[in-house]
Amino acid sequence: MNNSNNQTSEKVEFNLFSEENSKDPFAMFAQMRAKGSVVPIPNPMGGAGQTWIVTRMDVAMEVLKDHSRFTVDMNSIDSGNDIRKNLSGELGSSEPQTFFTGKSMLFVDEPDHRRLRSLVSKAFTPRYMESLRPRVQEIADELIDQFEGKGEMDLVKDYAYPFPINVISEMLGIPQEDRPQIHVWSEAIAKGLGFGKQDPAVAQHLRSFAEYTSQLVANKRVEPSDDLISQLIAIEEEGDRLNEDELISMITLLIFAGHETTSNLIATGSYLLLTHPEQLEQLKQDLNLVPSAVEELLRYNGPATSSGPRYATQDTELDGQLIQKGDVVIPLLKSANRDEQQFTDPEELDIERKIKRHLAFGHGIHMCLGAPLARVEGDVAFTTLLRRLPDIQLSIPQEEIHWHSALSSQGLAALPVKF
Repeated sequence: MNNSNNQTSEKVEFNLFSEENSKDPFAMFAQMRAKGSVVPIPNPMGGAGQTWIVTRMDVAMEVLKDHSRFTVDMNSIDSGNDIRKNLSGELGSSEPQTFFTGKSMLFVDEPDHRRLRSLVSKAFTPRYMESLRPRVQEIADELIDQFEGKGEMDLVKDYAYPFPINVISEMLGIPQEDRPQIHVWSEAIAKGLGFGKQDPAVAQHLRSFAEYTSQLVANKRVEPSDDLISQLIAIEEEGDRLNEDELISMITLLIFAGHETTSNLIATGSYLLLTHPEQLEQLKQDLNLVPSAVEELLRYNGPATSSGPRYATQDTELDGQLIQKGDVVIPLLKSANRDEQQFTDPEELDIERKIKRHLAFGHGIHMCLGAPLARVEGDVAFTTLLRRLPDIQLSIPQEEIHWHSALSSQGLAALPVKF
């Protein structure tokens, strides 16, 4: 078989973004790793050029930290295989700047990335996140107070979603009455955008979200307070370190990413514990294991399926595969986190696993800024849930649980439980 036919066969076999793979993609990930650490797939957006999936941890880390050969900035590459360029075209050139199409930390390399990230990095240090723990604990307890006497709830809607959005909203200074609408926008955007699919309604949600952020910034300029948005505005007004588009893009990103990822961690992590009763019982017997359990839940099935796409800046070789300039390279985080070369029995959930590293939050300069906050929230969320509702269990059969594939992620549509 010649090389061209072989790659065509692989493209058909590994349709990473098909609906049938949204519920349980891990068998396919294992097959991909068996084929190699760098595997071609069908171009999710059509057009010229090749798209490659990186399946193993070492090679994924190489791509994520090598900014000379691989860039997140599609504008620096003359390519017909630009996922985000196609997305921008679908939305229209008149769309407001957002973190999807604007100049945000997600889509720039050094030195712009360092400049943008430095503006908010002090608010996301592990030490500062720990200082928020008492308030984070209050939010968790307040939520459980609302449904503890009912004996049942949808863990996604009643706990996993409102918990992190209340935390990030308080940090940013978002009014309480606006938070339900933000959830509507975020959910629609996450579900409607993805590699290989576009929901026409997403353009309006993006527009509304960006317009809301712009108005929020305008309000904070008039009436600043002790919150992160007011701090960012003050920095922006000091000079040319942050322009208006960058400010709006940054805040939109913080709102969206500040709750969407952690919501998936809490919901998916709860589902994993409820469907692994021996691990759940072990954790209930010793809540001091929660921090290590959080790391294992992140490794086993973290919120992000893949990192954002990287674009090859030059013809290069990556673990034996010829990558041409302009090709799209996508590190598959969930596959890397089950790499048999890195973990013993990677398909087993083990809350006592000693983990040296995982890629649930990415790697390199674009590693998730909110990782320290997500860890604090995960610790508090699971500890409080198991302490307050120790007899929690699924209220419907496991096979009736519905998943949805979102923007490079996977999440639960709902998680009915009883206690």
